Amino acid sequence: MLYRKIESFIEEQLTSADDKILIIEGARQTGKSYIIRETGKRLFPHFIELNFAEDALGEEKYKNIRTTEEFYFRLSTTAGNEMGEYGDTLIFLDEIQQYPQYLTMLKFFRQEHRFHFICSGSLLGLALRVTTSIPVGSVIRKEMHQLDFEEFLIANGMGREAIDVIRRKFEARESLDETTHEYIMKLFRRYLITGGMPDVVNEYLATNNIMRIRQLQNSIHSLYADDAAKYEADSGRHLMIKRVYDMAVSQMENKKKRIVAKNIRDKEGDRFDNYIEEFEYLISSGITNAVSAISNPVYPLEASMQKNLVKLYLNDTGILTSRLYSNNVESILDDKSSVNLGAVYECVAAQELKAHGHRLFYYDNRKKGEVDFIINDYTTQSVMPIEIKSGKDYAVHSALNNLLAVPDYNVKSALVLSNDRVVRQENQIWYMPIYYVMFL
Repeated sequence: MLYRKIESFIEEQLTSADDKILIIEGARQTGKSYIIRETGKRLFPHFIELNFAEDALGEEKYKNIRTTEEFYFRLSTTAGNEMGEYGDTLIFLDEIQQYPQYLTMLKFFRQEHRFHFICSGSLLGLALRVTTSIPVGSVIRKEMHQLDFEEFLIANGMGREAIDVIRRKFEARESLDETTHEYIMKLFRRYLITGGMPDVVNEYLATNNIMRIRQLQNSIHSLYADDAAKYEADSGRHLMIKRVYDMAVSQMENKKKRIVAKNIRDKEGDRFDNYIEEFEYLISSGITNAVSAISNPVYPLEASMQKNLVKLYLNDTGILTSRLYSNNVESILDDKSSVNLGAVYECVAAQELKAHGHRLFYYDNRKKGEVDFIINDYTTQSVMPIEIKSGKDYAVHSALNNLLAVPDYNVKSALVLSNDRVVRQENQIWYMPIYYVMFL
C-alpha cells in the first residue's frame, strides 16, 4: 500500500469528537476511494460503500431518494447486516456529485447521528455550483491529489528520517552532498515520467515497464477526455472543453503558455468570456492546474488577479510527458541538452505547489516580462516569485530581475529552482535545486 499523507488526516477526522462529515474531493484516479476504503475498514467493524456513479449506470436505486428515512430503508435492503451503531459503522458515499441532493442531505445525516459518514467526489466543484443548499457547517472539504514528490520518494524506499534530514537542509538553506543530490535527481527524473497517479506508480514499482506505464497514463488521459465529452453532451450546449484540454498540452511548447481565446475556434476577435464554462470545468474537475496572471504582485495576490489571463497545466506531469514524448524517455532520464524540459519542470512545480495548498499565480507584464510563479508568503506578508529552470542558464532571468527592481512590490525574497546542487543567495534571490519544491 502506498503511503499517502492524507491518510492521517482522514483517520484523525473519523476518530475525533468533531462530527462534521468529511468530503474528499479531487480529480479521478488520484486514489480517493482506495485510501478511504482502506482507512475506513481499519477503523470501523462495519463499513458500507455506495458508489453513486456505478448506481447511475445500473439500477439507479439511490437516484430519486430525497429523505434520510428513504435512504436508510433502501440501504437496509442490501446492507442491513452491516448497519450497526453510530460508533461502529461508517458509510462511504463515493462519487457523491452524481446525485447532488445527497450533498444537502449530509446536514441531516449528521444531525441524526445514526452512523458515521464520509464522502468523495471527482467533479464536486461542478456539482456544488448547482446544489441549492450546501451544508457548510456540517462538512469539511479536503482536496486530495496524486502522489507528490515526497510520497514518491517514500514509495521508492526512502525513509522518512532521511527526508526529514533533507528538509532540515532546505530550512537551513544548505546544499546536499553530491551523492545524495544525484540520487534524488535520478528519482526526480523518473517522477517526471511516472507522475503521481497511484496505479501508474504501482506499475512502475512492480515492472519498470515504460510501455505499461504509458498505457495507464493514456487511459487516464482518455478517461478525462471522455468525462469532458459527457459533460458537454449533458449540458446541451456547444462547449469546447476537450479542445481546450488538448490545447493545454500543445501550449506547453510555446514561450507563452497561456491559452489565447482566438485560437480555440481559430476565430479572430474571440474573447475569453465565451469560454468561461470550459475553463471552469477543467479547473473544477481537477484535471488541470490553473495559474492566474498578476500584473501588480503585492500581498495578498488574490486582490489583483486577472481572471481572463490563465495558464493551464495538466494535473499530472506523467500524463504530460506521455503526451509530449510517448515512450521515448531517454531525453528525460539523461537530461539531454537537445530537449527543452522547461514545460515539464513548470508542470511538476505547479503540481507540487498545488498539492501543498498554494493558490497559483504568475507575473505577467508586457514591459517587464513573465515570471513562472508567484505565491503568497504568509509569514512575511509579502509575495515570493519563483522561476523554474531546466537548463544550465538558470542564472539568466531578466523578468525576475525587473520584478525585483520595483520597490513598491515589497518582495523579501525570490527563488530560482534548477538542476544545480548548490544552494546560494544573491541579493534577494535564493538559488536551490528543483527537488526542494517539495518543501515549499
